Amino acid sequence: MKTLQLLALMAAMTLTVHADTTLKPAQHDTQGTVLQTCTGQQVELRLKSGEKIGGKVVSVGDKVVHLTGLTAMEMYEATVTISDISAVVVRSPK
Repeated sequence: MKTLQLLALMAAMTLTVHADTTLKPAQHDTQGTVLQTCTGQQVELRLKSGEKIGGKVVSVGDKVVHLTGLTAMEMYEATVTISDISAVVVRSPK
């Protein structure tokens, strides 16, 4: 019985996390404002240079975004210049 309760709790938490990752950009949003809505979430940034960098958004400033737990480099952090970002990719629940 406890196993079923634990599984149900884990499923509910997973659905809650996925529900929070849906992007809902407004007409006048910028990459910075979109990233602010993703604070605390895992994202992948596509840069104008063609590179990709993924991680958890910690904070967003006027010119840079701070990522931790970088994809494939979990012990590293990075700052990325917002003007260098061409796309913000977030896992969708659908």
